[in-house]
Amino acid sequence: MPFADNDGVRLHWDEKGAGSPVLLVMGHRLSSAMWYPVIPALADRHRVIWFDNRGTAQSDAPRTVTFTDLVEDAVAVLDAAGVDRAHAYGVSMGGGVVLELAMNHPGRVRSIVLGATCIFSSDKPRPSRWMNLSYYVPFRYYAARTKRRLYGRSTPRNAIDHDVEMICNDRYEPRGVIAQARAMRRYSTTRDAVAAIDKPALVLHGTEDRVVPFEWGEELASTLANAQLVPVPGAGHCYVVADPGRVNDEVLIFASVDSR
Repeated sequence: MPFADNDGVRLHWDEKGAGSPVLLVMGHRLSSAMWYPVIPALADRHRVIWFDNRGTAQSDAPRTVTFTDLVEDAVAVLDAAGVDRAHAYGVSMGGGVVLELAMNHPGRVRSIVLGATCIFSSDKPRPSRWMNLSYYVPFRYYAARTKRRLYGRSTPRNAIDHDVEMICNDRYEPRGVIAQARAMRRYSTTRDAVAAIDKPALVLHGTEDRVVPFEWGEELASTLANAQLVPVPGAGHCYVVADPGRVNDEVLIFASVDSR
């Protein structure tokens, strides 16, 4: 069972496939198990590497976390996998991690894929401290109310039910995800910093995202120096659940360009 180490914090990671490496960085609260709609498709053509963010599943759950820690976790996983440069694909909070990875470790990144995320500038809202209470309550008790925030009208009912069941069974430590939320509240970047990223970028965003509004995805794509925006019509924050075939094809086409 492979583990990476970042300053004494153990991070569980795994991989599948062969070819140019793709590093997957999951969003807030969720473990790498939630990449289930993505990994099989990408692994047909790439060496896909994923890991549990600290606080989730089999990774350690320290009480104190900075956003820099989350970025260095990604670097530690690349090191453990023996990968110098990878396509980096992050969703939601993980998209912010990928942006910082491209800023602070540009030599480790071939291209970036950013799903349901935004520029974490000081004017953007962060998770409320009241949300900390929800991490102590099993997701299944408030899943029905949350569905409207996570899935748009185009997401098939059976896909929503399966995804909700996956989230209900996803493991995390409350103290670990509270530390993640605190790290997000304390972190901010600027549009100028994001505009300085010159890596090829693919921005994927559901048009009915109620967690990170679609307009923020548009802003991100227009700010990046070399970005393509792909809207996912009728999809919510969990855009890949709405249309995994199309979304995965977009990523495969993007990552296949020889110049990268």
